[in-house]
Amino acid sequence: MKTVLISMPDVAAVIMHEAAFHMPNLGIASLAGNVDAAHEVYLIDLIRKRGKVRRYLKRTLTRIKPDVVALSSMTWQFSTCIKIVRLIKSLLPQCKIVIGGYHATLMYEEIAGSEDGKNIDFIIRGEGEEAFRRLLDALSGTDSLEDIPGLSHRQDGHFIHNPRGELLDLTTLKLPVRDKRRLTWGYHVMNRSVEVIETSRGCTRNCNFCSIRHMYGRAFRPFPVERILADIDDIYHRKKCRWIFVSDDNMVLSVKRVMELCQAIIDQGYRDLNFIVQADCVTMSKNEQMVRIMARAGFKSVFLGIESVSKKNLAAAQKGDIVTASRKAVELCHKYGIMVVGGMIFGFPDDTEEEIIANYRFLQSIGVDSPYCQILTPYPKTGIRQQLLEAGLVVNADDFSTYNGIWANVRTHHLDADQLQYLVWYHRQNILGWWEPSKQMRDQGHLWTAIWIYLMRPVIRRVLERKTKRGGWRHRYDQAMNRLRTVNRFDDLGS
Repeated sequence: MKTVLISMPDVAAVIMHEAAFHMPNLGIASLAGNVDAAHEVYLIDLIRKRGKVRRYLKRTLTRIKPDVVALSSMTWQFSTCIKIVRLIKSLLPQCKIVIGGYHATLMYEEIAGSEDGKNIDFIIRGEGEEAFRRLLDALSGTDSLEDIPGLSHRQDGHFIHNPRGELLDLTTLKLPVRDKRRLTWGYHVMNRSVEVIETSRGCTRNCNFCSIRHMYGRAFRPFPVERILADIDDIYHRKKCRWIFVSDDNMVLSVKRVMELCQAIIDQGYRDLNFIVQADCVTMSKNEQMVRIMARAGFKSVFLGIESVSKKNLAAAQKGDIVTASRKAVELCHKYGIMVVGGMIFGFPDDTEEEIIANYRFLQSIGVDSPYCQILTPYPKTGIRQQLLEAGLVVNADDFSTYNGIWANVRTHHLDADQLQYLVWYHRQNILGWWEPSKQMRDQGHLWTAIWIYLMRPVIRRVLERKTKRGGWRHRYDQAMNRLRTVNRFDDLGS
């Protein structure tokens, strides 16, 4: 069975320009690595073909002539996914279409009953490695569609949804595909080559704005240390790559495991190997020894979900009071030379302009190296979505293309969506101001931080100051939003 797996070209330019970092999609790479050897499989990360999606797909798919094309998308990427599905069906009418990922898992019933669902042959819900492997075998005649857990398939023109399967035994999974079967290349963070791994799946935290539990349940499962080291070896020795993004939702849920893994990485003797990771503030703040060994193992950057300094907002998000922990976590990371990306969420039901200002001032006061500021998004099937709908605070319930954290799909009791959008943008410019690379960032990237400080920033600042003087802040805001609206507009795919 000849198969092509595709990830979407849409990006969420929350931290930096959309061209600054392009990472490979680990999900489709893991699916490809776990199919049976009898099948011929290729990977396409469309994030590397953003300027010519239609032309690239037309040329590549007509050359390969796959029997199956599988597409993975997040909620905010799904409209692009559907456009690509239509394109594939027009090019290869007999090709079987499979969709998977977060949005397909959460919204499979709605997709199956929609007009767009008519072009889709199979939906994989939840973890896909085993279901996708067996699906290809079934299409080859060596398995049965009806017996595959987590698979939705057509029967007499309607979708049949097989029961959801058990969570996978991670010890059985093979390494992701990173060889020539991956047809796209050039993955990077700034000017550095980057690859992606996972050391665990799932999260046991209660955050009600997150949809991760629909994918993995409320469970945390680590990969064996030996398997993680084999994955790192593949990247370090064969790919010659020195930057690795760890995609775990919360890597530090088990402090003992993190310390054992870090020691194992140190014992391997890698040189100049660097990791980027996501972690929670509470665990980082309480475990200085863990932070120290993470730094020794090469962890250079950590994303911390701070979310808000408002106790009321933290309670609404079911995060608990983590303000003190956030401050301590940043302090410890900086003590050991780890750069911190601080995550903030704006637009909780009781937010006023004062809460927006307070959040930015808190980020400034604790010295995060880079802010990751989003507007609260009512993702499908999450607890916060239901609460916001019941309160009448969701202003866009159906157009998921704007569900990427950049756009205001909600209002608050005090601010309408337009006010919320503007104030989040405006106070970021005035409080956080022009980004100043910290010592940690300068140590990690002498070249690109110097380019920013001495070349790009002075030029951009001069241009924007002139725009502000001529048209005011509102005019500058409108121009910024108009540009962002074009970031994920792929006109060659049609409407």
